Amino acid sequence: MKDLEERLKELDPARLPKHVAIIMDGNGRWARMRARERSDGHAEGVNSVNRITRFSSDIGIKYLTLYAFSTENWNRPQAEVDMLMSLIGWTIRKETPDLVANNVKIHILGETDRLPEEVRKSLLDGVEATAHCTGLNLLLCLSYSSRWELTRAARELARKAALGEINPEEIDENTLAGCLSTGGIPDPDLLIRTGGEERISNFLLWQIAYSELYFTPVLWPDFDNAAYLEALIDYQQRERRFGKTSDQVKAK
Repeated sequence: MKDLEERLKELDPARLPKHVAIIMDGNGRWARMRARERSDGHAEGVNSVNRITRFSSDIGIKYLTLYAFSTENWNRPQAEVDMLMSLIGWTIRKETPDLVANNVKIHILGETDRLPEEVRKSLLDGVEATAHCTGLNLLLCLSYSSRWELTRAARELARKAALGEINPEEIDENTLAGCLSTGGIPDPDLLIRTGGEERISNFLLWQIAYSELYFTPVLWPDFDNAAYLEALIDYQQRERRFGKTSDQVKAK
C-alpha cells in the first residue's frame, strides 16, 4: 500500500471540496472492541478531531463541519451525556490556542441553550478567540438536528410574514437557506460517515441535497489522515452533474 506522501501526490489541489461534513461514528464500538469504557472511545475520538482538523487546514479545505452531539444524543444515559459535555468543554478550552495559531475559526451550530452553562461559555470563548482567523472554518454541530434547524427556520419565516417583513409568495430556496444555521456558508461538497453505518441521522438534510456521500467502515477513533485522504481521492474521481448530463458538464 502506498504511504501517505505518495497518496497525497494523487490529490488535485484544484479540485478539493470546499466544504467537508463528517458524521463521526464508532467511538463506542471502538472502546467495546478493546474491552474499554465508552468514555475511552470518546476521548480517543477527540484525537481524531484534532488530527482531521489539522490535516484539513494544511491541505486547504475551507469548511469542515463535524457532527459532535445530536439532539437525539440527549437520550443517552445521563452519565455518558455528562461525560461528553465535560469532554467537549475541556477540549475546546485546551485546543483553542492551537486553533488560533493555525488560523482556524470556530463556529457553533445547534440548540446551544440546552448545553451546560460552563460548556456554553467555553464554546463562546473559543468562538470569540478565533473570530479573527481567516483559514479553515470549523463548524461544530452540538445539540443539533436538521429537523430542529428546519423547524426553527420555518418558525422564523412565519414570524417575519406575520409582521409583514416578507411576502410569503416571495419565499424561495435562498430565503429559507438564509434562515438556517449555515446561512452564508456553502453547502457541503462531500459528506463522510465513519463506522460502517450508511444513513444520514438527521444531519444537514437541506444542505446535503447535492453532496457526494462517502461511507467507510473505519471507526472514528481509527480515522486517520490516510483514511481521510482515501475519501478525498474518491471524491475527486466522481462526476458532479447537479442534474445536467455528462456532456454538459464536460463542455464547461
